[in-house]
Amino acid sequence: MPDRLSCHERVIRLTIPRHEQETAVPTESPPLKRGERGWKTATFVIFVGTGITYASWVTRTPAIRSSLGVGTGDMGLIILGLSIGSMAGLLLAGPVVARVGARHVITAAATVASLGLFTVGLGSGVAIAALVGLGLAFTGAGFGMCEVALNVEGAAIEKRMGRSFLPSLHGAFSLGTLAGAGLGAIAELLDVPVPVHLGVLAVVVIVSSVSVVALLPPATGREVGRTRRRSGTSGLTIWRDTRIVLLGLIALGMAFAEGSANDWLPLGIVDGYGVGSATGAAFYVVFVAAMTSGRLLGGRVVDRYGRSATVRWSAALAVAGVLIVILAGNLVLAALGCVLWGAGVALGFPLALSAAADSGADAARRVSAVSTLGYMAFLVGPPLLGLLGEQFGLLQAFYVVLAGAVLAGLVASATGETRATEESPLARVR
Repeated sequence: MPDRLSCHERVIRLTIPRHEQETAVPTESPPLKRGERGWKTATFVIFVGTGITYASWVTRTPAIRSSLGVGTGDMGLIILGLSIGSMAGLLLAGPVVARVGARHVITAAATVASLGLFTVGLGSGVAIAALVGLGLAFTGAGFGMCEVALNVEGAAIEKRMGRSFLPSLHGAFSLGTLAGAGLGAIAELLDVPVPVHLGVLAVVVIVSSVSVVALLPPATGREVGRTRRRSGTSGLTIWRDTRIVLLGLIALGMAFAEGSANDWLPLGIVDGYGVGSATGAAFYVVFVAAMTSGRLLGGRVVDRYGRSATVRWSAALAVAGVLIVILAGNLVLAALGCVLWGAGVALGFPLALSAAADSGADAARRVSAVSTLGYMAFLVGPPLLGLLGEQFGLLQAFYVVLAGAVLAGLVASATGETRATEESPLARVR
């Protein structure tokens, strides 16, 4: 007598075309237990906190530049410390998570990021640019490590739940950035000194992390010796897996489309449509709202249609949105383009990470590899777009964004479902 899962799989095979069968989520898991609900909530809260922390620093960059007395070019070199630290954290996180588990990495990452924030505030207070750059390097390393570990936690929760969850977690980060930007704006309005603002934030991050991280299972993502030997993937060898390469391209293309809007959409609207800064900022809010909504609500779409179809249609929406923004010549249509652009980039990156996590036993290393390509696009892509915008105009430079979205759509089948529901990490320690 076949079990319920086998019957369900037979229905999937009869009702879904063969080339799309791997994208459906065939498992139905029992409801989360009490401790597992705490695990899910804690992961969501940490994602929100990461967004708050990141946006809080970003909103104080004008004040930090003024306190250091440097120009925009020098400030760019200082901020390079954040990029270097982020890349180091991303590259280190996978092997470390595989050895000690995601919870310990998140705790260490919060500590490193808090130390970095405190150092940035201190450097701003004493007007030492090198100290600010060093603090940003520590902050970036903490962010990089935390991003990989949190995505490993989120992927494990997905496996336990039997349905999509990572897009909602990335939506939580977006909510956090909105909250952090608001707090930073209030701090600017009240003339709160940067050392006080970032110093208090560093203390809050440490205290909250200790209490919330305790709800996470201790061994998520950790590989035992047998698993590590069986997987045989470490360092650059993981890129021999064709699926990981394709998932990395999806992350690269969609992250480039998202990062380009984050950095250049307001200025593109201002320059291309001849409007004021407030209008440009309003169009960016429209983009962020659409992206956040897509992530918070997109899980149901993924569960119904599968990852491959969702990524394919997301890429199509992004392409349509970018083209409308470039060609509309009308603010109302341009606003519609921003909605489509935001909705289009909402799910591609988190779904690539979700697929990477179920590509093999060594989930942490695979998530780290795909994350690295995605965050490289965030860090390197927008400056490249700025150079093109200087030569051809920002709206014309947005044509490059289309290439990334089209690439993601072409290789969307790499996100196809390959896993079954996994035992909860909490169950392993009982």
